[in-house]
Amino acid sequence: QVQLQESGGGLVQPGGSLRLSCAASGRTGSDYMGWFRQYPGSGREFVATISWGGSTTRYGDSVRGRFTISRDNTKNTVYLQMNNLHPDDTAVYSCATAPLLTKDPARFQNWGQGTQVTVSA
Repeated sequence: QVQLQESGGGLVQPGGSLRLSCAASGRTGSDYMGWFRQYPGSGREFVATISWGGSTTRYGDSVRGRFTISRDNTKNTVYLQMNNLHPDDTAVYSCATAPLLTKDPARFQNWGQGTQVTVSA
């Protein structure tokens, strides 16, 4: 059983940066790792995903060019570097694992509890 724990959220001004971390306890095997965000009263929105080796990444349209996903398998950790943050990036960000390359949250498992990101002046 894999457990995921997100960290790194907080309050940042528009245009600022944050780096989120997702630490996994237990083996993630060859799983893809993904980040999603959720607004109050809404479903999960795909942010980014990365293959086990890091060679394959995909991004949601609203974050492409501003966010970068990476992973360090020696630390069992996935990162989400978020630059040029906008107020509409404000959400709870969660990570999860998937056995394949997908943007569909229904295909992801082992969800962490999430970390709040607030972008405000």
